[in-house]
Amino acid sequence: MTSPKNDQDKSARLFARALELMPGGVNSPVRAFRAVGGTPLFIKSASGPTITDVDGRTFIDYVGSWGPMILGHTDAEIVDGLAAVAASGTSFGAPNELEIELAEEIIAAVPSIEMVRMVNSGTEATMSAIRLARGVTGRDKLVKFEGCYHGHADSLLVKAGSGVATLGLPDSPGVPASLAQHTLTVPFNDPAALADLFKQHQDIAAIIIEPVVGNMGCVPPQPGFLEFTRELTARFGALLIFDEVMTGFRLARGGAQGLYGVMPDITCLGKIIGGGLPVGAYGGSKELMRKIAPTGPIYQAGTLSGNPLAMKAGLLTLRRLKDESIYRNLEQRSARLCEGLSRAAADAGIKTITNRVGSMWTSFFTDEPVTNWATANKSNRELYGKFFHAMLGEEVYLAPSQFEAGFVSNAHTEAIIEQTIAASRKAFQAIRGKG
Repeated sequence: MTSPKNDQDKSARLFARALELMPGGVNSPVRAFRAVGGTPLFIKSASGPTITDVDGRTFIDYVGSWGPMILGHTDAEIVDGLAAVAASGTSFGAPNELEIELAEEIIAAVPSIEMVRMVNSGTEATMSAIRLARGVTGRDKLVKFEGCYHGHADSLLVKAGSGVATLGLPDSPGVPASLAQHTLTVPFNDPAALADLFKQHQDIAAIIIEPVVGNMGCVPPQPGFLEFTRELTARFGALLIFDEVMTGFRLARGGAQGLYGVMPDITCLGKIIGGGLPVGAYGGSKELMRKIAPTGPIYQAGTLSGNPLAMKAGLLTLRRLKDESIYRNLEQRSARLCEGLSRAAADAGIKTITNRVGSMWTSFFTDEPVTNWATANKSNRELYGKFFHAMLGEEVYLAPSQFEAGFVSNAHTEAIIEQTIAASRKAFQAIRGKG
């Protein structure tokens, strides 16, 4: 892999233009590199496990469009399939057969889903799932976990991701405090705090949870925690919502619920089910889903829902993921990557903790096990930023934030993994003593 060394001249010029046209020069905040410093890269193309910026530099990519590119970038079958669909029409605002075929694939794969509704984003999916839970239970309060991000709907911007908030107050201006007060937060992996919350509040409609957290970095559930959320919601007549936008089809074909054997009432999906195109979905039992319009009174709609391009890309992706060898490869290569990163850090005398579930992972710059937001928040952000830029110098692109998960794709070969580990050794040595 070769690329010219320069000063990112074109990316810098594009960013200067973008700053005058879009807030922060970006269309999603983390892309602005505020957490790591410097000028964001503007990407021109991608292929397999790599991305190439407008200055002609090619990087091994562990962001993968934040998770959906499980097969790698510009997969030939998906590109050809999209071209064929686009030639017939890009949007109809009417039913199409591809919606049915993708729904069949999702229902066959995800244990808790008997019926599914397609939407256009993960935020739409979680927002709609919460409305369904409130409508069915007749209750208002929602429980979420500190550091878990479920999209930017008003009810969810309370202690979301790396936000800092006072209990009961929204993280973002523009969210009414009266609405945020219906959202209750507790630490992830803390069953005692969760049980106390249910004792204090009798009007909880649902718990929403990332079964494996990806939005404070990768944080797995401790043994028995997901089972406890299931038992508790059942006991108190609340619903359990799994936000599997990130974990769905990523950790296993059946998602985190298939991996851990815990069945939620409602599942939210996104990312991989669109094969890299904008998409979302939520689903559950037929009894529950028939409460949604037009068969029930709980309203939700979307002009571009079931878009044929997204349906085709998702369909081709999910059919490929029936090949169990893909998940075996992802497990093996992700394990090798994380072992290599941990050893490289230790050899350089830098303290890190690497969490991984399947092909989701994060190296936290801390020496304390990371099990929730409080422990994740102890990570050395400044040192991570130095490591991020050192890895860029070695042609490896990581998440531009300490608190985001990384992803391995099926296109990351063993040779690519070894190249990344070698790059990390150089990067860790370069930042040694700078933290």
